[in-house]
Parts: sequence; C-alpha cells; structure tokens
Amino acid sequence: MSSKIEAMRPQRKIEMFSGTYFAACTLGGIVACGPTHTAVTPLDLVKCRRQVDPKSYSSNLQAWRTIYSSEGIRGIFFGWTPTLVAYSFQGAGKYGFYEVFKYLYGDRMAPNANKTLVYLAASASAEFLADIALCPFEAIKVRMQTTLPPYATTLREGWTKIVTKEGYAGLYKGLYPLWGRQVPYTMVKFATFESAVSQIYKTLGKPKEHYNALQQTGVAFLGGYIAGIGAAVVSHPADMMVSKLNSDRKPGEGAGQAMTRIYGNIGFRGLWNGLPVRIVMIGTLTAFQWFIYDSFKVYLGLPTTGGH
Repeated sequence: MSSKIEAMRPQRKIEMFSGTYFAACTLGGIVACGPTHTAVTPLDLVKCRRQVDPKSYSSNLQAWRTIYSSEGIRGIFFGWTPTLVAYSFQGAGKYGFYEVFKYLYGDRMAPNANKTLVYLAASASAEFLADIALCPFEAIKVRMQTTLPPYATTLREGWTKIVTKEGYAGLYKGLYPLWGRQVPYTMVKFATFESAVSQIYKTLGKPKEHYNALQQTGVAFLGGYIAGIGAAVVSHPADMMVSKLNSDRKPGEGAGQAMTRIYGNIGFRGLWNGLPVRIVMIGTLTAFQWFIYDSFKVYLGLPTTGGH
C-alpha cells in the first residue's frame, strides 16, 4: 500500500531547506495571499467602513446593495489594487520567513525544543518583517475604503497624496498597531494550524505520508479554517484600531494619544464591531491560503506543511 502511495507522489526536485526551497515557499506565499485577499475585497470594504462608522450601513447585505446600486461592481471591489499589492508582499514575507525561522529556530538552534514554541517564535519573527512591507499599502487601502468621497481612487494617487502631505512617515503611521494586530494573528494562525493538522492526522489514525496529495491538501484546508477562526478573534480589536487610526488620526497626533482618544469614543464594545464578518472572511481566507500554499508545494514536489 505504502509503495503505491509513494508512486503517486511527485518526485522531489528541490532540496529541502536550500535557498531554492525557501524561495519556492516565498513564491507560494505570494500565490496564496495576494489573490485570496483580493477576492474578498467586498467583505473587507464593508468591514472597514462599518468599523469606522457603525451607523453607515444596517447590515452587510444592505451595504453591498447600496454600493452596487450607485457604483456597480467596481464599487464593490474598490481598493482591490492596494489589497493585491499589500498582501502579495505580506504573503511573501509571512510564509517565506516562517519557513526560514522554523528551520533556524527548530532544526538548527533548538532541535529538542517544544514545537509549539518554535512555531510561535518563527511566525512572530516572520510577521514582524512582513508587516514592514505590508504597512504602506494597507494604509492606502484603508484610507481609500473608509473615506467618502474616497481619499484616492488609485494606488498611485493614494501613495502620492500621503507622501506629498505627510512624507514617507505617513505610510507607516499605522505600523505599531499593525504589528499589534498581525503578529498575534499570525502566531495563532500558524501555531494553531500546525497543531490542528497534527491532531487531524492523529484522529484519522495514520501518519500523513499514508495519504495522497489531494487528501493532504484537504487536511490543510480544514486545519486552515480552524486556525483562521482563532486568529480572527485574537486580532480583531487591533484590526479595529488600525482601521480607525488610518481614517481618524489627526495631524501631529501620536499613536498612543490617538488610540486613547479613539478608545474613549468607541469603548471596549466598539473594538468588536464587525467581528462576525471578519470571522467568516478570515476563516475562509486562511483555509484557502493554506490549501493553495500546500497545493503549490505539492506541485513543486515538496511535502505539505504540518503533521510531522
């Protein structure tokens, strides 16, 4: 049986943990994150607008109907360009650096360390770097989507406006809250995924090597959805604050001062505005990202993630 399974597997052509391997993982992160985030732009658009102004729409469906009636399908996907660029850069760093740090922290530096601690440290390090590339484009996206009339209608226009009025620092004014949102989010996302996949294979009763590529990517999808739900809940208050800061931060106002003022206006309950739609969005996103990422690795003849 095992010989038949091995015969079905693609022959590995890339050496594990080589420069080519890490480059392939980086490319896989782009493929997994850029298109998936862009595909859910309508969800993200409404989430951001309702976070900034809870009274703007009575429901998500009413929001899409209103936007579509006045702006058409283009309005529903408004902000897709900075979204695609932002999360392609972030995906490259998130997945590429995760594989690098997981190998460095685990296999090289502490081979006997608790695996969950390795996953947490590797994902935190990867996201810290990935957010530096994400932040400028996230700032433009949020301003475009949460201001009416829009702050800008294109990525290029948004970039030019911010740099002209605020300098390059204006592109990074949301970096600290972005780290506050994304680093815990990614730590939960990756560590929960790895643990969920291992638990799924334990429940199935056989090591992952006994399952074909399609079955393994199916496990990745399920593990990704479980991880996405947890990550969405953990990171939502910071996500709310990022949206508010990018749309409602006054000139010359420090990040801490702005967050204190915003929290005073919305309170603890306000930090959770838009959570249900974000759970659906992030759960679905994370599931498809892990499915695409592992499918890409399988296509290149590499093993799927987790379950070791």
